[in-house]
Amino acid sequence: MEASTVLTRATVRRLRQGPAAPEAMARKEPDRLPRRQRRPGRRIKEDQEAAAVFREVVSFTPDPLPVRYYDKDTTEPISFYFSSLEELLAWTPHMEDGFNVALEPLGCRQPPLSSRRPRTLLCHDMMGGYLEDRFIQGSAVQNPYSFYHWQYIDIFVYFSHHTVTIPPVGWTNAAHRHGVCVLGTFITEWNDGARLCEAFLAGEERSYQAVADRLVQIAQFFHFDGWLINIENPLSLAAVRNTPLFLRYLTTQLHRQVPGSLVLWYDSVLQSGSLKWQDELNEHNRVFFDSCDGFFTNYNWREEHLERMLGQAGERLADVYVGVDVFARGNVVGGRFDTDKSLELIRKHGFSAALFAPGWVYECLEKADFFQNQDKFWSLLQRFLPTHSICSLPFITSFCLGMGTRRVCYGQEQAVGPWYHPSAQETQPLFGEHKLPGDGGGWVKMHCCLADAWHGGSSLLLQGVIPPEVSNVAVRWVPVPPRIFLSLVYKLEGPSDVGVALELTTGDAGGCHIGSISVLNAETGSRQSLQPLQVPPTKLARWAGRCGQPLSGGWIQRCYEVSLRGCLLQDLFVNFSRPPGSRKEERFACRLGEIQVVDADSLLAPLHQVQDVTVSQVRWQQPAPVLEGRPVRLRLSCLLHWSYLLLQVRCFRVHCWEGTRSDSPSREPAGPEKPTFLGLAFANQYRVVDLVVEAAGPGQDGRVEFLVEPVPREGFLVPQAEWGRAALLYSSPR
Repeated sequence: MEASTVLTRATVRRLRQGPAAPEAMARKEPDRLPRRQRRPGRRIKEDQEAAAVFREVVSFTPDPLPVRYYDKDTTEPISFYFSSLEELLAWTPHMEDGFNVALEPLGCRQPPLSSRRPRTLLCHDMMGGYLEDRFIQGSAVQNPYSFYHWQYIDIFVYFSHHTVTIPPVGWTNAAHRHGVCVLGTFITEWNDGARLCEAFLAGEERSYQAVADRLVQIAQFFHFDGWLINIENPLSLAAVRNTPLFLRYLTTQLHRQVPGSLVLWYDSVLQSGSLKWQDELNEHNRVFFDSCDGFFTNYNWREEHLERMLGQAGERLADVYVGVDVFARGNVVGGRFDTDKSLELIRKHGFSAALFAPGWVYECLEKADFFQNQDKFWSLLQRFLPTHSICSLPFITSFCLGMGTRRVCYGQEQAVGPWYHPSAQETQPLFGEHKLPGDGGGWVKMHCCLADAWHGGSSLLLQGVIPPEVSNVAVRWVPVPPRIFLSLVYKLEGPSDVGVALELTTGDAGGCHIGSISVLNAETGSRQSLQPLQVPPTKLARWAGRCGQPLSGGWIQRCYEVSLRGCLLQDLFVNFSRPPGSRKEERFACRLGEIQVVDADSLLAPLHQVQDVTVSQVRWQQPAPVLEGRPVRLRLSCLLHWSYLLLQVRCFRVHCWEGTRSDSPSREPAGPEKPTFLGLAFANQYRVVDLVVEAAGPGQDGRVEFLVEPVPREGFLVPQAEWGRAALLYSSPR
């Protein structure tokens, strides 16, 4: 007898596949960024073996950095927005824009977003937006807001009251990793908004087409998936006549350039031009719904509004997103921890839901209880939230939330202290408690754990009880295809004899042949138990070199190789089984550090080297007073840029030889074989900020060398010979 609990829904994927769904299509790459005033230091040598070397004379009067792209206090790269029509129309791609381009493509998912089932939209509005999430390379903030219930969400909207809200790239990377599309916001408000609308909507078609073209270009360039259009000011008759034409043109052009994209309209203006929220789709605003992909209603609705909308929406019920203000402002149904009351009515009538500002659990409740409150909020909604699964390889996750109290790299501590980096968030499961069928009292509970990590800042803690009448508990995980390699990193907490193993299921496919595994249950024939590799073959060395070896912190890694032919593969399970001969209740607590599912062929592809590393935009800060006899220290900031095919990497780790940042948490000591870790990059560039280096003495050169380590999508460690390198020699002015 056994029971399963779902971590995340799995898909069935046929090996002999047809054309990819729109969500899986590759995003058209943006135009090449201009090599704008990069002004690298003078290069004095370069070859395949050694680092490129650049020379600088220390100067404390640097060229100013563009304010839009860099924080004025720290010079860290930041995400940005446009405050006016003029800024929008004047934008052209610059080198600094590369920081804000999403690395992660929109993940393939099942069911696709285009399916007609009701969807769930999350509209993120928090204290004006662009808070700690604006720091593209992360920050050292304590207790940040983090969202990780992605399997419940279909669409993520980043909302602010700036005219053009471009989603911070960390949100786009995290959402895309979970198959969730991301929208920016175009908003006009008050008298200024009315004047802006008059300027581009009341005139000739070329005016509104120019605005639409620029919105399309921005979404395409930064790799997000569309726009919420929010006109919250009255429109003149001329402007309101052109508004449906603007929407239709924007929607058509965006669909052409950005596969799987969306344009949504917010319930505000009527076809007469009056500003009057309707709290429903009706004959007064239907013209806007007919001109785009969906309609986001205002929040003060009642069930009679939903009943009336059934006739208006027709076959497009899923394209009506009924607004729910989680703060419960105004005359609303539900909200806060009663938001399930809103969802119950919305789903009863078959509509999609738009949850506005679920960050309420962070803004208004105790920060110390944030994770418990967030899990409670989403667990109350769970029965009304259809989930989706990820169905593309490689599938690799260490369950990192993109934050932590320390940073760990494959069991080795890299830095101690708080950090927050949304782009570093990895695929998350369905959190919560799942009770086993029957009256035995068995259960499995899953939640994130910042106390320990194998890679990143957190792990997944599974706790449960196997009742006496149950032999094992299986936690359902992900789908997999043809010939694959799998890896599981875990450790059991405290004394426990509970067994931990991977299992998989195959669907009903004629002629399915499975090698390298044995049948677990002969009655069903579809549940298979994997046998770990005792000694990984040589061809797996770079991927599975740690298999079977003692790992830091008590972690255990098991690796598997599975051959498949003509199969439908459904699910991957983590199975917890009672020890042989045991008849008592078994309790367990297990941390999952990483799960990897990798296409075997991808591991045989040759490695590429990071090339053309340059150092530019060098800035020096004068030394602070030092004690007698101590070396003089300078603070160095600079821009690193390199060449690498981004489709092949999860991210880059940036290191240096010599120098440590004095304002950062304590870091692991850099020895002769180990450089100092600086940070993660999710683009082909990285800004080094306030790196502390020794000042060069009279007639001498100081030297700092930067190393760029690619992290392949398959997750293995790349030898240093394939890293990119650049050295900066610096001297004092004469």
